[in-house]
Amino acid sequence: MHGACHHDCPDSCGWTVTVDHSTPAPVAVKLRGNPNHPFSRGELCPKVNRFLDRVYSPDRILHPLRRTGPKGSGDFEPISWTEALTEIALRLHEVIDTHGGEALLPYSDAGNQSLLSMFGAGNRFFNHLGATQLERAICGVTVGAGTAMTNGSGASLEATEMIHSRLIVLWGTNTRLTNRHLWPTIETARTNGARIVVIDPIRTLTAEAVNADRGDRFIQPLPGTDIAMLLAMMHVIIRDGLTDDEWIIAHTTGFDELCDAVMEWTPERAAQVCGVDTQIIESLAIDVATTRPTAVRTLIGPEHHENGAMFFRTLACLPALTGAWRDRGGGYSRSVGFWTERQIDHDALSRPDLIPTSPSGEQPRTVNMSRLGSVLTDLDPAIHAMIIWNCNPLVTVPNAELIRRGLARDDIFIVVHEQFLTDTARYADIVLPATTQLEADDVVFPWGHLWVTYNAAAIAPQGEACNNTELFRRIAAAMQLNEASLYDDDQTLMRDALSTIDLKELRREGWLQAPYPDDGRPFGDPDDATPFPTDSGKVEFASDQLEMIGQPRIPTFVAPRESLGGDCALTSRFPFQLLTPKHHSRFLNSGYAQLPKHGPTEGGPFVELCAQDAVMIGVADGDFACVKNDRAAIEVIVQISERVRPGVAAIPFGWWSDHHSDGRVANALTNDALTDWGGGVAFSDTLVAITPVKTTP
Repeated sequence: MHGACHHDCPDSCGWTVTVDHSTPAPVAVKLRGNPNHPFSRGELCPKVNRFLDRVYSPDRILHPLRRTGPKGSGDFEPISWTEALTEIALRLHEVIDTHGGEALLPYSDAGNQSLLSMFGAGNRFFNHLGATQLERAICGVTVGAGTAMTNGSGASLEATEMIHSRLIVLWGTNTRLTNRHLWPTIETARTNGARIVVIDPIRTLTAEAVNADRGDRFIQPLPGTDIAMLLAMMHVIIRDGLTDDEWIIAHTTGFDELCDAVMEWTPERAAQVCGVDTQIIESLAIDVATTRPTAVRTLIGPEHHENGAMFFRTLACLPALTGAWRDRGGGYSRSVGFWTERQIDHDALSRPDLIPTSPSGEQPRTVNMSRLGSVLTDLDPAIHAMIIWNCNPLVTVPNAELIRRGLARDDIFIVVHEQFLTDTARYADIVLPATTQLEADDVVFPWGHLWVTYNAAAIAPQGEACNNTELFRRIAAAMQLNEASLYDDDQTLMRDALSTIDLKELRREGWLQAPYPDDGRPFGDPDDATPFPTDSGKVEFASDQLEMIGQPRIPTFVAPRESLGGDCALTSRFPFQLLTPKHHSRFLNSGYAQLPKHGPTEGGPFVELCAQDAVMIGVADGDFACVKNDRAAIEVIVQISERVRPGVAAIPFGWWSDHHSDGRVANALTNDALTDWGGGVAFSDTLVAITPVKTTP
């Protein structure tokens, strides 16, 4: 059987599953990468190579559970689906009858990024009930929102087009670890003479591939200061007459305003902000302006700052200054979700027309998923019921201890649909068993390549598990809801959402390529007078839309409040900036940290410090240290490394509470302030103090 990986990853690899039908219940006996898949070409990452260990794990939840102990204790008893649904229906009706529909909160994310599992599950149900709406913007949305303020949309260069590039700037993306199937394209471009530049506040696995003898370079700015470096690069390009004036005149607006804005951003000034040598900024600017084709590749990481949207808005200005969009293999590359998801009719899936309005015409309120702690502890009127699926917010969402306090409330009823007893599931009143990707038909729309892939169910649901869409059909039936569309089966949902796709052909062929310009240039013919979907039809160096929402109309650097260059009172108390990167190849996603062949092989949680800072603090490699701020304090082992700069610390993301000696995860510390626009969250603008722990826990 053929399918596709569903994880929150740009690669969305194709796989094949071998099933043994000689037993009463068919068993998946082998899962391997599909060698014919046009992008992943047979390779799977270390975590998915062992996916069958996940499917058949003895710790997997296979039957409904009801909590018997205090919230968070992990004490549950098995019950039947009938008992579970009866209790859920009763409690939800009570909450709605007492407090109204807005007292119910749906909470889900990208645990399964397939069409039905992520986009088609639950929206109709919650819309019909008038539940509080959830803004799902914790990752990715800010990237597109920032880019759109310059280019008019989130469209960008398809990443494999970089095979034509001669300079590839990997800005804030650890390609070899988190986008590994793109690396062969980059290596082919290097074989053809391309150079790479890696820009990252951490010396990542990708930075280690830099070969200075070939003309590659690694640049390590302080976290959250990238905009200052971009402004200085544009200063140099304009100062030295390296702009493509013909292209700028034909295809941009606001150039004079941009010139005025960057005039004061000399390389010397930016060097002081970024901690990057002046000559490095100068030479990088000249390289980007004079090498054709030049591609700038970025992904999600840089958005997790208070100035995250402005970073992507500013970065998108760079290829417009140099006319890089003229060239195949030139321009700016980020998610291709713009191209793949254009085929999805999201309204057909979610049915926003079902949302009730008040007599005054108001619709239910919306809350941002990144502020879950505040939503559960401060919102008025309060949330009294939650259904959580496709995510583990106690590990993945910032300010986790505030979330924990909210989930522990006695007056909130919580249902979690899960495969394992996660940190979040331990706070549920009812836990319901969820299928894996091997147990349900779905369609995977990638955001790292153009190949939409059909995922065929290889085996029946294990135990009493059900997929995400079936979950809400069952709850709707138990509540005796009379809206017919709540009961549409999966094939109907697919047909409604994908009216322009022949599902039979997709199922038969396995994948199809999303439409993308034949000449490889994402904005069509750059000789067209108006190829950009902005109001002006051009790249907008100056944006009226930004001015309308109270943001600077020209790219501007403002240091995030909770950063090394931000609030002086904060930095005096908390002198280190904490990053929480994806670090471990065996469990990039938090859902693997608990599996025996994944988390244990990576050791355990640690805080990375440079040797200079370790000496200053008074800790040695292997000591315990307390990392703390006003949100929480956690104790972790010190790991001295050359990956981080002085003043910067890193605790890898993904470990669960059980893996920490004090039960508090990295996201207990992180900042839940929202980005400048786009609704994202400033994980990486987190200041901490670090002190030795005298007694090993």
